Parts: sequence; C-alpha cells; structure tokens
Amino acid sequence: MSERPSILAQTWTTPVILIAILAALALAAVLVGSGPFNQTIIEIFIRVVLVVGLYVFIGNSGVISFGHIGFTCLGAYMTAWLTILPAMKKSKLKGLPDIILNAKLHYSLGLIAAAVFAAVCAYLIGKVLMRLSGIAASIATFAVLAVIIQVYSNWDSVTGAQSSVVGIPIVRVIWPYFICAVVVVIVAYLHAISRSGLALRAARDEATAAAASGVDIPRERLIAFTISGAMMGLGGAMFAHSVGVVTPDTFYLGLTFITLSMLVVGGMNSLSGAVLGVVVLSIIIQLLRWLEKGVDLGGTVFALPLGVQEIAIGVVMIVILMYRPTGLTRNRELVWPSKRLSAAGRLPASADGTTAKT
Repeated sequence: MSERPSILAQTWTTPVILIAILAALALAAVLVGSGPFNQTIIEIFIRVVLVVGLYVFIGNSGVISFGHIGFTCLGAYMTAWLTILPAMKKSKLKGLPDIILNAKLHYSLGLIAAAVFAAVCAYLIGKVLMRLSGIAASIATFAVLAVIIQVYSNWDSVTGAQSSVVGIPIVRVIWPYFICAVVVVIVAYLHAISRSGLALRAARDEATAAAASGVDIPRERLIAFTISGAMMGLGGAMFAHSVGVVTPDTFYLGLTFITLSMLVVGGMNSLSGAVLGVVVLSIIIQLLRWLEKGVDLGGTVFALPLGVQEIAIGVVMIVILMYRPTGLTRNRELVWPSKRLSAAGRLPASADGTTAKT
C-alpha cells in the first residue's frame, strides 16, 4: 500500500474538527444576530486565512518569514482595483491600465483575482529568495515587505499613496468569509499530506539528509511560498471587503506582529495550532477592546489605558511560551479520539522527519 492513503486515513479528522470549530463560530454569529459580534467573527475568519497562510510556509519549511503581510497588501489593492466603481477609480487612480480602470467585478471574482495576483508575485519573489536559509531568508522577506509598503505608499496614481482607497464593496454576510476560511484549511491540509509537503518537512527537520535523499529544497520551499502567498492575498482581499477601505500602513508591522503571534502561540508547526492560536488570541483581543472602552462597575467606569492591548498580548505570549514552548497544541494536531497520528502526533511526520508507516 502506498504511503499517502495511510497518511490520509490517519489524519483526515484534523480538517473536519477545524472546520467544525469554524462552523460553530459562523453559527454563533447568525444566532446572536448582533452587528458588532458578526464583525468580530468575520475578523476571526480573516485571521484564520492569514495565519494558516503563514503556517503553510513557516510551519512546513521552518523558515520564519516577516514579509508575508506584503502579499496581503497586494491582494487588498487588487480586489479594490477590480471592484470599485470605474468613475471613482478614474478620479483618483488614473495610472491604472484601462482594462482595470474600466472593470467592475463582483467581490467573489475580486477575491479570486487577489489570490492569483499574490500567488504570481510570491512565485516570482520566491524564485530569488528560496535559496536562502535561516536568518538571511528571514531578513530578505522583511526587505520584501518594506519594498512593497514603500512602493504602495508612494505610487500616487495607482495606489493613492498614503490616501485611503475607499468605495470597496462592503460584505457583511458571514458565509463568504466562512467559505474562504474552510477552503484555506483544506488546501493547507492537502499540501501537508502531499509529497511536496512531506518533503519540505523532512528538509525542515534534517536538511542534509533530505538533500542527500534527492529532495530539491528550494523547489519545495517555492511551492509552499507560492501557496502561502495566494492565501495571504485572499486574506487581504477579505479584509478590504470587510471594512471597505485600504491604506498601505494597515499591512505593515502591526499586522505582521499579531499574525506571527497567533501562529507561535497556537503552535508553529501545526495546522490546528494556527487555527486555535487565532481563536484564543482573538478572544483575548476582543476582551481587551471591551475593557479599553470602559466597564461600568457600581457607577464607576473602569477602563484600561489605550495601548494596553499590545502589552497584554506580549505578556500572554511570554506566559504561554514559558509553559508551552511549542504552543498551545505542542505542535500536535487535533484528531478524533479513535484516530492516531504518527508517534510525534504531528501532521503527518514525526520530529525526526520520518512519516507514518502503513
């Protein structure tokens, strides 16, 4: 029997459980029927897409990327260019090609175009960067982020520079965001159990042995980098349609920090950790926002000072990583009780890079 069916048989419950968690959140938003709560769940779904996108590359390759939010920026602006009314674009974004300037697509097509555009950019950038390793690769990805943000912050005729691009169709319905999050989880899982995903994790754990076994490490990293870029672009487009406005500064250090924090807190090498890290930190963030607005306690309004949110997230990260250095999931996957993963409980390779046996 081949290796892949065995892996699928052992791990198929992981995406099912994660999708069930996402479905429960979507159902809660529908049942509560509150606008602010609905927006909170939408934010969670967007973060799931972004953090799972990070997991596909960082979790499988072991290379820390500080530049992936740049692809989020690319995706957000691409859907803005394609879905804003042509009259609004012609007054502010005159440098766009005529085919884009005159386009007015449905937001669903904008999401797809954003993912494809970000994937193409990730592939072209990855062709150069994926031969680097360690700190050199991480610094290079941050340089890519800085370049993207600087270009978008100063290209006035195409991006509006520092001015906000408005008029993006706002989508308040929960289901499109839920569907996008589910698709991303499934794609990340399928990549993880694919030959490419297995080879990349083997290279992550034992690069020399993997290379000696015939694994083309730059090629496998490039595949993951491209898939990850597509997910980040999709997440950027989702964000744009959730608020109806984009500016380059939105996609810089703040978003980089929070998404990486969620991945690290959940478990960097675990798909389940990516999703659970988002849910746990999103709940904490929402509670802190509520406390910053002020709570009436017996006639006295108690409110946290502004800015405490970032400090609290940093403290939470330190506390969790002190007791769980490998994250809340310990880099293991959620599985149905009757199912078992490999000896290390990972999806689907053990810590030494060996895969589950038939």
